Amino acid sequence: MHVHCYRMLGSYDEAEDHVQEVFLRAWRSRENFQGRSSARTWLYRIATNACLDTLRRDARRAAGAPSGTEPSVAAMPWLQPYPDALLAELATDQPDPEATAVSRETISLAFLAAIQLLPPRQRAVLILRDLLTWPAAEVAALIDTTVPAVNSALQRAHATLHHRWPRGRLDWSPATEPDAEQSRLLQRYIAAHEQADPEALIAVLHEDVRLTISPAIGQWIGREQVARALRDGMTTLGRWRLLPTTANGQPTLAGYLRRPTDEAYHPFVLSVLHIEYGRLTDITAFEQPSMFPAFGLPTSL
Repeated sequence: MHVHCYRMLGSYDEAEDHVQEVFLRAWRSRENFQGRSSARTWLYRIATNACLDTLRRDARRAAGAPSGTEPSVAAMPWLQPYPDALLAELATDQPDPEATAVSRETISLAFLAAIQLLPPRQRAVLILRDLLTWPAAEVAALIDTTVPAVNSALQRAHATLHHRWPRGRLDWSPATEPDAEQSRLLQRYIAAHEQADPEALIAVLHEDVRLTISPAIGQWIGREQVARALRDGMTTLGRWRLLPTTANGQPTLAGYLRRPTDEAYHPFVLSVLHIEYGRLTDITAFEQPSMFPAFGLPTSL
């Protein structure tokens, strides 16, 4: 339920709030549940409609993106990473389809950003039909529409995603589990920050690397632009300590910053990385220190 709300909304914090709201609504209306569907379907109905209500109220997210727009986390200030530790619990404890619904490619930041550009109802249909593998008739009943309308919405969602990203899930899927080479690259990333040596990090950037800093701070594309941003951020803010973790099926580094007036290192940024060809191809940095507890990270170092 939490992952479902997270996919619909793109926000870990809002997913937390909505899951609480789902069970509150379910408790208040429990006498109206007549058992014509499973309790699971009933809860998903409440959750999906709660998320759709939120999306309709938020003009930034309700209509999707203009045609041709690429998914950019920089343009989605509500977007947050999801701790892999929670996904691991789901994959271990839950039967299909819940276990398959948290596969690496369908929880990656790229996929999450992609579906945020779909209109809310298309997004809901795509998640329920493709990820949770619900029958069209069940989805139609859940969102109060017809089977032809569900099939049409799914077809339009597929067409939109294919038009913008012809390679499909090849563009969304994170790299495989880190091998020895990727582990060495992560260690170089950590050492470069802790030794205030941006050139060491720039040396492992791909030519087409993208750096995004959220919420709504900016985006830099290409090695030259990213290098300038790294030289500034790694040397002027203070001293760094980095701890490895994982989010959205991707290697992630939790950055702690100690400014000149501080006595300790404090949570500052969660950087979700994409590594291909032995190089860093994407760095998505979330300056959201309030999320550190969700990852089980210490509040200071």
